[in-house]
Amino acid sequence: MTPSLIAAFGWIILANLLGLLPSRDNHWRRAYVLIALGVPLLVWLAVETGPLAAILALVAGMSILRWPVIYLARWIRRRLGR
Repeated sequence: MTPSLIAAFGWIILANLLGLLPSRDNHWRRAYVLIALGVPLLVWLAVETGPLAAILALVAGMSILRWPVIYLARWIRRRLGR
């Protein structure tokens, strides 16, 4: 198992543990930190193991951080005028 894959699994565990802790801002600050850590991790994963592993990790991250993805989709729809 490559170091980038181990780091990706660690990111998933960290995201789940952070989701269990109570938060006053509905976990948004933690989501921003996880996104900031996840983007370079995806690039590292793609370089080291290939694009398929990075796409699978992206889908896993999107399932964990689904509300930022939903709000991004809504924002894009508004910008496109739909």
